[in-house]
Amino acid sequence: PFVCNNLLAKKNAYETQHQFSARESDWGFTSFMPLSELYNPSRGYLVNDTCVIEAEVAVCKVVDYWSYDSKKETGYVGLKNQGATCYMNSLLQTLYHIPYFRKAVYHMPTTENDMPSGSIPLALQSLFYKLQYNDSSVSTKELTKSFGWDMHDSFMQHDVQELNRVLSEKLEDKMKGTVVEGTIQQLFEGHHMNYIECINVDFKSTRKESFYDLQLDVKGCQDVYASFDKYVEVERLEGDNKYHAEQHGLQV
Repeated sequence: PFVCNNLLAKKNAYETQHQFSARESDWGFTSFMPLSELYNPSRGYLVNDTCVIEAEVAVCKVVDYWSYDSKKETGYVGLKNQGATCYMNSLLQTLYHIPYFRKAVYHMPTTENDMPSGSIPLALQSLFYKLQYNDSSVSTKELTKSFGWDMHDSFMQHDVQELNRVLSEKLEDKMKGTVVEGTIQQLFEGHHMNYIECINVDFKSTRKESFYDLQLDVKGCQDVYASFDKYVEVERLEGDNKYHAEQHGLQV
């Protein structure tokens, strides 16, 4: 709102903004402007016992996180943060949204005697099921208990890449001898070729290696494609970093 100066046809600098919502529909000023200034004839706010106050109202759609219904708005629900588990939540939701992986998890055999807090496959199945059918955010406590974590671990920041590797290894081991054996390898294993060619002698070397994840340099890269270009760019091995080319010895 503004208090208008009726003499100079301008608005006072007393200005504020407030966002109203269903939870906060009533709001006012504890102090707006001194009465001495309002009643001062030279200021022009009160003329002929009339004070003009203007207010600009804009209706916009905003997210009220207290009443926001994620399931209704997006069709999905999220995961609760146990303390410092946002890195884990992002990984779990990424894995959940890989349909083949989600189906493979559902097909992992469990027994009626298994408890989610003691079985990673059952805990992950339960988590994915709740993400699919719950109407509100889902807890990850059963899953972290199946990892053997206590409350201290939940409040400690872990490396998401390391967690992904450990989780993949445990799931890969649990899938052995079942209908979903080889799923982790089929989904996530990639291969790259290391190629070395010497400049001064006729020597070439190639080696094929497998990987489940890649460490990309993002600093100074405009996008992920630039990071991949940087990852595969040619590197010159010289000085202390010369390559030992078998019978040719150290070479550039």
